[in-house]
Amino acid sequence: MVFKRRDKRSFLRVLWELIYPKGGWTRAFHYVKHRVRRLPDPPHRIARGVFAGVMTSFTPLFGFHFVTAALIAKAMQGNIIAAVMATFFGNPITFPFIAVSSLQLGHWVLGSKYNEGSEHTLMSSFGGAWSDLRHNFGAMFTDSTAHWDRLNVFYDTVFLPYLVGGLILGPIAGIICYYLSVPVISAYKNRRKGRLKAKLADIRAKKAATRADEPDE
Repeated sequence: MVFKRRDKRSFLRVLWELIYPKGGWTRAFHYVKHRVRRLPDPPHRIARGVFAGVMTSFTPLFGFHFVTAALIAKAMQGNIIAAVMATFFGNPITFPFIAVSSLQLGHWVLGSKYNEGSEHTLMSSFGGAWSDLRHNFGAMFTDSTAHWDRLNVFYDTVFLPYLVGGLILGPIAGIICYYLSVPVISAYKNRRKGRLKAKLADIRAKKAATRADEPDE
């Protein structure tokens, strides 16, 4: 096939590149930044998409960030591609800060406290919830009884506080990125438009000079 990779990647390599992209996160960040700048939409619509993507990255809807950001951007009449790309605001480098700040704020708002020293740590809560989901899925086809205890613990100690905190911090971060994005994208588009006009004028000047040098018949 024409588009088939010559160097076939192993599953572990694909998984690793999802965590640490080829060329590093700095290169990935600059790639996303340039792609967002070059989107064919007015700056304010692109910035709305950036807002949607950044805000979504603060939610615990893992696996649904792209879809959620796209739906929010569509509702705001923002650029959907910018929204999807802006979800990369949440990455393995920033996720620890996003998760801790959202959880702490969420627990504070709800009046609860997340005891990191207990057996229900963040990772054990995720692991317990996943175990219950797998067991309950199998219970649909067997005589086993569904278990909801660890899912309830996960919801009370992680998901709900994370969601509450994220819905507060996410819009704040999204608004900041919105107002930072509009002037940057506008300046980039104006500069790019100026370069294109200059290049077009240069081409026309060269054509005019070529015609002037041609002998009259």
